[in-house]
Amino acid sequence: MTTFDLLQETRSALSANKVRSSLTMLGIVIGISSVIAMVSIGQGAKAQIQSSIEGLGSNLLTILPGVVQPGRGIVSSGRGSAQTLKNEDIDVLAKLPGIAEVSPESSRRFQIAAPTGNNTNTTVTGALPSYLPVHNLSVADGSFITEANQRSLSRNAVLGATVATDLFGDADPIGKSIRINNSNFRVTGVLTAKGGFGFSGPDDMVFVPLSAMQKVLSGVDYLSTIAVTVSNKDEMSTVKDAAVDALMVKHRVSEADFSIISQEDILGTLSQVVNTFTLFLASIASISLVVGGIGIMNMMLTTVTERTREIGLRKAIGAKRGDINKQFLFEAVALTFIGGAIGVFFGWLVGFIVTYLGILQTSISFSSVLLAFVVSAGIGIIFGYYPARRAALLNPIEALRYE
Repeated sequence: MTTFDLLQETRSALSANKVRSSLTMLGIVIGISSVIAMVSIGQGAKAQIQSSIEGLGSNLLTILPGVVQPGRGIVSSGRGSAQTLKNEDIDVLAKLPGIAEVSPESSRRFQIAAPTGNNTNTTVTGALPSYLPVHNLSVADGSFITEANQRSLSRNAVLGATVATDLFGDADPIGKSIRINNSNFRVTGVLTAKGGFGFSGPDDMVFVPLSAMQKVLSGVDYLSTIAVTVSNKDEMSTVKDAAVDALMVKHRVSEADFSIISQEDILGTLSQVVNTFTLFLASIASISLVVGGIGIMNMMLTTVTERTREIGLRKAIGAKRGDINKQFLFEAVALTFIGGAIGVFFGWLVGFIVTYLGILQTSISFSSVLLAFVVSAGIGIIFGYYPARRAALLNPIEALRYE
């Protein structure tokens, strides 16, 4: 029996009962489409997270007080968050080779009120002019904090895009006064909206000079964070080690009382979480593939029973066991393969709808589609083997007598 004969026989057998064949394929269609949709959404979420992390700044090292360990999942605090970073550390870091910019930051949440009567509770960050290039931000209107503002403890404030809208609506906030922790500040600038950082992004922050933050608002000279950019991406590890050594000497400690986290650390942790979650969802969706495979086995066993006399007749005129085996196995694989193709289409359709609605930018890779077809063919072979073997082992005389 040639391959063309097998195709002809398979087409005739499946089209003889189209409704039953379609319902049998339904389990495979649902399973494959679910897996493709879950994987595409997971890949889209991973790409979006990567884009957001990279948007925080290029070649960025973040120095935090206390011991912070990249845990299994979200970065978690270890032995507390002691206030170990001080202004003196800025000069130590700035002198290290390979460091392009140093941005010390002191943050705290305050209630902020505007003359319009609107108010909001958000993060106020004391920063230097280096904050803008380190975090890849730009000013939409007005100006950012200057060195003169820092030296003179100026009570100037720069608003994130969301805060500006919350406090002033469509009105121009430049030159207006806002009240932070019972102190008046004059708005001198508004940042360009960046988005994609949740509740702690620059859009939802207010920036004041670091000196004003420490002397006027918080009353402490500790730093919440020091962000450092490295000139050459290939020197990230070297600069990180040098910063650890220099700060330990400065702090006079034998064990680091701070933590340095790179973008790769954060990205690797979040990617691991997304991959695990995607695998979990895809595993749940793949259960329907097993159910679909059982349905195909059930249909093929019924087909073997219905076509017993046909099998006996084929064997009587010279068909071998291998021919009968291949014929029924081919029919099972064809069912799963067609179901897999339809499932890939519906999985792509789900991803397209999610992207079209603006929920998430999904991504379907060629490898996931190829894997779907391989899994479909594998299910056909596994669940079609027993019915095909049962048909091949039928005695031709008993098969011809079967009614």
